[in-house]
Amino acid sequence: MALASSNTLWPSRVLIRKVKEKVVSMVVESSQSEDVRVVVSPYRICPLGAHIDHQGGSVSAMAISQGVLLGFVSSGNLKIRLLSGQFAGEVLFSIDNVPPRKFSDDSKNKNAESYEEGAWGNYARGAVLALQKRGYNLTQGIVGFLEGSKGFEGCGVSSSAAVGVAFLLALEHANGLVISPEENIELDWLIENGYLGLCNGVLDQSAILLSKRNCLTAIHCSSRKHELVYPPWYDRTEEHYKILLAFSGLQHALSSKPGYNLRVAECQEAARILLRSLNCVLYPTYLPALFEVLMQSFEIIVRQGLLHGDLAKRAKHFFTESARVCAGIDAWSSGNLEAFGKLMSQSGLSSIHNYECGCEPLVQLREILVQAPGVFGARFSGAGFRGCCVALVAAAHAEEAAEYVQESYKKAQPDLAKQLNNATAVFICDSADRAHVR
Repeated sequence: MALASSNTLWPSRVLIRKVKEKVVSMVVESSQSEDVRVVVSPYRICPLGAHIDHQGGSVSAMAISQGVLLGFVSSGNLKIRLLSGQFAGEVLFSIDNVPPRKFSDDSKNKNAESYEEGAWGNYARGAVLALQKRGYNLTQGIVGFLEGSKGFEGCGVSSSAAVGVAFLLALEHANGLVISPEENIELDWLIENGYLGLCNGVLDQSAILLSKRNCLTAIHCSSRKHELVYPPWYDRTEEHYKILLAFSGLQHALSSKPGYNLRVAECQEAARILLRSLNCVLYPTYLPALFEVLMQSFEIIVRQGLLHGDLAKRAKHFFTESARVCAGIDAWSSGNLEAFGKLMSQSGLSSIHNYECGCEPLVQLREILVQAPGVFGARFSGAGFRGCCVALVAAAHAEEAAEYVQESYKKAQPDLAKQLNNATAVFICDSADRAHVR
């Protein structure tokens, strides 16, 4: 049985060379592969902190040893020209005339020169606009080739944020801009919220731009502060854990379905009711967030019957998940993977019962992961509206657990399992360092 396994060598020298050669082939003037720079932008997981970043909560994250590579050179003018190893069509526009956002079903102006299928060029256009909105003068476009790890598209590991970050770093390098990771977090937030129409927080960008291998990245979304949590065995050579990613065969983009943005709106309404119950004055244009309310106040207000039904469930998830994040930071810093894993599994259950995301295949896949040998804990990856679950597993049992998950899911969901590539249906990977330019 073929099982996908990643290691700390991602991206390999062979893959880097392939991306560089693709860029060289795109450049009209002679160029050597040594002139091509490559952005390494990893995907991410969120072991604890599901669905609370958009409410200003504290979350945990790790970058993983798979992601996006963007090879590029300066175009020498204002033009941006992009090709991809995964998405069809060519992206072509000028940074002084950025076109409006494309939609995946947009068939207008579909021509060989400028149309890209799936609207993947939105991230490059959004990156240009975000930098310009913050006052940065862009005088150089890029010629680039985008290559992402196979099988991860739209599966809840923030492949979209990784692409946005990659374009930001490439444009900044080409224009001689030195921008901090913290500001790039805000810039990518502008891409996703201002240009793509999402209502998300800063978890994804923060994980991609701040993470360090073997550390847990704790992100306090309301203050935009972060900390790296080191385990006792941080600098040792032996492996204590692996990250297991299991795919269900379900995929869709967050902005194309109402589920994600609807949950955000429900959390905001719950916060509004709670704050008004505490006699807070709220202006009509103010968007309240649950982090502004104490858990003790929430419990009192629920007992009084002032918050109930679905809104009470959303708020309950926020407060209990926030507590799990705090406990998880303590568990990771002490090296207690068993305790950390139990918190992950509790998070998964709260996502199902309180936040009410997921669907039958994802719920079954999560249950299979929890039962797999050596697994400390598991939950949905991403928002739970996509098709991937993540688990933390003892390194010595990773292969055995992956095989168990793959075989068990085939029995539980044979039709969906047939849509998966056996080589990437269950993926074993490591934590990784943050995005950077090579």
